Amino acid sequence: MSSAMTRSIYCALLLLFSLEVGASLKVFTCESEWAALTKTIGGDLVNVFSATSANQDPHFIEARPSLIARVRRADLLVCSGAGLEVGWLPLLLRKSANPRVQPGASGHFTATSHVSLLEKPTTLDRSQGDVHAAGNPHVHLDPDRMLIIGRALRDRMVQLLPESAAQLDSNFNNFEEKLTSMLERQSVEISKLAGTNIVVHHNSWVYLTDWLQLNQVATIEPKPGIPPTSNFLASLVRQLSAISVKHIIRAGYQNPRASKWLAGRIETPVRVLPYSPENWETEGALILWYQQILETLVLKGERE
Repeated sequence: MSSAMTRSIYCALLLLFSLEVGASLKVFTCESEWAALTKTIGGDLVNVFSATSANQDPHFIEARPSLIARVRRADLLVCSGAGLEVGWLPLLLRKSANPRVQPGASGHFTATSHVSLLEKPTTLDRSQGDVHAAGNPHVHLDPDRMLIIGRALRDRMVQLLPESAAQLDSNFNNFEEKLTSMLERQSVEISKLAGTNIVVHHNSWVYLTDWLQLNQVATIEPKPGIPPTSNFLASLVRQLSAISVKHIIRAGYQNPRASKWLAGRIETPVRVLPYSPENWETEGALILWYQQILETLVLKGERE
């Protein structure tokens, strides 16, 4: 290998190392909503990685060696909790052997631990499908809960970076002010959605329906995580024949066949909502994401 090539490789590695250590806190997040929230609060103080994108189902992620390596280097881990990542996160934590981010450590943060959860089952039965024992974990779809979680995450980051408390406080306060302002501006449009009848593909939109006071009249899956049969879909058509349904809602990563079939039978449009911020690295990603959801449900609904 020539000396020039050796110098080039050395400079590239030095640059990569400097980027890695330039941030005070290396953060592993399980979903892009928590990556967006962490980046919003931490700013230049954090180096954030998300294990999933907006187009991935967070229930089903492979515990790849690259993810294990990321967890091994992390100072802080931010995930939903409440069993959402039970199929892959415990393996990552065990294989990483990183004491900083194990459950109970200051570097282990689960969002659902800081807010009240809906749909807590009274009994646990695997025949009921993908039911979470602690309650529905998809809390990010409610901006009020997001603010509560953000405040708790800010406090945890202050604990890990006490010398940067003022900046973390300022960043969170700025986020809270902008999100609250957006919701106030959209209050009239939000009020229009109250009582709107919707059908959902998977029972993961409960916090959205709670926030916007939507009326979920049916779920395409007969049980959480169980694909619908043709007989079940036919029964839905009969059930919904006397009901005016405004939207059929699904996430981009969910199979479109059943919702498309049902939409044709009950003459209701399918709304493919972004389940998480798609470009979480950009400034204001969370606020733009909530706005996109509102615009899809309000503006498209008014045009049709």
